[in-house]
Amino acid sequence: MKPPTTTPASEPETLAALVGQSVAAIDTPALVIDMDAMRRNLARMAEFCRKHHVRWRAHAKMHKSAALAKLQMEAGAVGVCVQKTAEAEALAAGGIRDIYISNEVIAPSKLARVAALAHRLAHENGRLAIAVDSIEGVQRLAQALDEAAPASQQRPAIDVFVEIDVGQHRCGVPPGDASVGLAREIGKHPALRFAGLHAYHGKAQHLRGAQERRDAIAVVVDDVLYTRKLLEEQGIAVDLVTGAGTGTMVCEAASGVFGELQPGSFMFMDADYARNERDPAQPHFEHALFVKTQVISSHHDHAVCDAGHKSHAIDSGLPQVHALDAEHELEYANGGDEHGILRSTRAGQRVPGTGQFLWLIPGHCDPTVNLHDHLIGVTGGLVAGTVERIVRVDARGALT
Repeated sequence: MKPPTTTPASEPETLAALVGQSVAAIDTPALVIDMDAMRRNLARMAEFCRKHHVRWRAHAKMHKSAALAKLQMEAGAVGVCVQKTAEAEALAAGGIRDIYISNEVIAPSKLARVAALAHRLAHENGRLAIAVDSIEGVQRLAQALDEAAPASQQRPAIDVFVEIDVGQHRCGVPPGDASVGLAREIGKHPALRFAGLHAYHGKAQHLRGAQERRDAIAVVVDDVLYTRKLLEEQGIAVDLVTGAGTGTMVCEAASGVFGELQPGSFMFMDADYARNERDPAQPHFEHALFVKTQVISSHHDHAVCDAGHKSHAIDSGLPQVHALDAEHELEYANGGDEHGILRSTRAGQRVPGTGQFLWLIPGHCDPTVNLHDHLIGVTGGLVAGTVERIVRVDARGALT
């Protein structure tokens, strides 16, 4: 007689069964959130923004999860930022109603989706905003909104920020007169509303010295003030300047110019941001995102774990081994797609044995999250904690 056949449980079902279990039950490699540390980070950010009288718009491209975006908004965020149309769609489908696409969208097919999303959010008493840096971008956006609405239907107004290049040398017009022309073009279209200036200096976020970052943002503030002055001289009000990131947020908050901050990585605090010299004015943010891994081979001078590059991004460097105790001080080295090489950093220190579990701090949280379908949220710590929830990465692979 043939043995009865069984249908294996799907991955979501298997993960759901973890809720309430010990962290020891989490299979490896897995991307895990220390929910206690994450909530402390959120509370510190919310308090910082209240203290400085600035709005906080959380950058959700970091976690790509509607559930985590809701936690951010419950903590005090006014809404979220994303970089891709597909990210905005995924978060809107998960119930997020205030979304800013802080990036340029040019392709007609994407703009048609932007227009459809603007209509949907307006119908749900929500809000969509977007960045532009060209006359063509403004005109294409307006055309898409016109084409998306029947003649009898009112077109929803979409907030449009003019992006200025304040040092990233990526998107954005130069500070000065170019913003005036763009704001005027926005004003020609009834479906568009000039919302202010977007000024984000990405390169400054990872300048290691606190004074280096302060010096860089001082130039940003001068550029914004100059641009705002030219706009106001033409009778164009600049209601909001938005920007900043985890590395420089204290500078923008203290400037008196920025009304909204967009940091995102602080919530998980990856290894690369932790390499920055902490500005004394910045809240203390804790590491909250880890790759749980297991040693699968151990030798006299090294051990091998099962978390290779398929489980964490390496664009900002290799992960750090989280020290749970003083017994092991380890360094992670490249072992390829499926393996990590672990070596002791002190002479005479033994390496972990086969079967031991370790925790890695990713070098860059955003692309690491994008490698995973789900995050596992735990409370009570990484040693004796329990699984609180499974968090779906709604916008994983949302590249368009």
